[in-house]
Amino acid sequence: MKNTLTLFDFSQKINYKNELLAGFTVAMTMIPESLSFAILAGLSPLTGLYAAFMMGLVTAILGGRPGMVSGGAGATIVVLIALIKTHGVEYLFATVVLAGVFQLLVGVFKLGKFVRLIPQPVMYGFLNGLAVIIFMAQVEQFKVTDANGVVGWLQGTSLYIMSGLTILTIGIVYFFPKITKVVPASLVAILIVFAVVLGFNINTKTVADIAHISGSLPNFHIPELPFSLETLKIIFPYALIMAGVGLIESLLTLSMVDEITNSKGNTNKESIAQGLANITNGFFGGMGGCAMVAQTLVNLNAGSRARLSGIIASITILIIILVGAPFIEKIPMAALVGVMMMVAISTFQWVSIRIVNKMPKSDIFVGMTVALITIVLHNLALAVLVGVIISALVFAWDNAKRIRSKKYIDENGIKYYEISGPLFFGSVTTFTDKFDPTNDPEQVIIDFKESRIVDMSAIDALDKLSKRYAQQNKKLHLKHLSEDCRKMLKNAEAVIEVNIQDDPTYKVMPEK
Repeated sequence: MKNTLTLFDFSQKINYKNELLAGFTVAMTMIPESLSFAILAGLSPLTGLYAAFMMGLVTAILGGRPGMVSGGAGATIVVLIALIKTHGVEYLFATVVLAGVFQLLVGVFKLGKFVRLIPQPVMYGFLNGLAVIIFMAQVEQFKVTDANGVVGWLQGTSLYIMSGLTILTIGIVYFFPKITKVVPASLVAILIVFAVVLGFNINTKTVADIAHISGSLPNFHIPELPFSLETLKIIFPYALIMAGVGLIESLLTLSMVDEITNSKGNTNKESIAQGLANITNGFFGGMGGCAMVAQTLVNLNAGSRARLSGIIASITILIIILVGAPFIEKIPMAALVGVMMMVAISTFQWVSIRIVNKMPKSDIFVGMTVALITIVLHNLALAVLVGVIISALVFAWDNAKRIRSKKYIDENGIKYYEISGPLFFGSVTTFTDKFDPTNDPEQVIIDFKESRIVDMSAIDALDKLSKRYAQQNKKLHLKHLSEDCRKMLKNAEAVIEVNIQDDPTYKVMPEK
């Protein structure tokens, strides 16, 4: 119960000023992104804002990582665009609910820990690719749609004004922290550029040019679609992909916050919170989402370290939907673009470039592959999955080459093979080639003191090797097996035939 109510743990030291200002700043940067992705997917702008409010509130209260911000993220909605176009918004809501259930189950069955299997080069590639996506999304704001629906770049004075205000914002965000860190630089930049535009009556692109954002409280709504197996067949694959993308991005963001704050989050608790947040979205008209890297970085840069800022950001978005829309719609897009560009620059792992000549070539390849897939396909789950698979194959290949054997014959004429390195699917061929059943003496001992049996391929290789010696009327013994290796061979004794030699001086396992 104490873990659930850490929000109300008054022993935790909270900087209320930082939390309050960080919450306002996060809300300002979350609104245009949620609007942009909702419109991109052909949804009502309010669908994106409802997602920002509900995802943010539920995960801030119940999530496994204080300081992390969730909302209507583009990563999850991008994978659902095809479903929305072919089947409509009701199928979207049902898919979001099902995806939430999948995420909830991941947390309940404590599978969130598998995010630890993601190597550092994959993290670098993921964050670098995401930084490019965030930056390019801001460049898109320099486009405008004319009366005929044709999209083109801003021209002339409009372009110069937008560029100038964006550069001013970037300058404030960069230099203001050198003066003071009492107030978040991002919020100061938004307010100053807003004041400049109002004070000089500058005609420039505002939030209102993207969409109008006033509305009411979200209403409970059961998705209106046939409750049938056919419906499940349609939404199941989309829900699975959305759940995967959402969890991978959320848990990677959690790992990133862990590193920045030098603290430890709870991956399973975060998975449950993400699931509950998406289920809430599906029943209350939100487009669903996941953790938002850019907004999380804005939150942390503003000094937030507790749950309060996420709650304030969500409530601020709700207030804006209900009463504050006329004011927010006047905020210049250049201010928000500048803030998000600086977030993209800080998200990019510049250290990965500095150490590129010190990294193994395989790690460089993995990082670049993950970044390219992220940038080109916008599919974060696929990018991370490919990165992990390549890293695993490289690891297996490297370890396959590490198997070694030292051979000698003792005074009794018994030949010993002292094996070093793991015996697994990648190394069994090299291992088998080291033996000579035809010319070896009648008694052969394989010493596993510096090795271990890892998988079924290794067991099968030992079985075949034992039979090759048996065909020559020779005896093969295994010595110095660790307890887990003995257990594995014991479990497989119905399908293999090997002789384990006990060694009383090597107490790996109690004698029976």
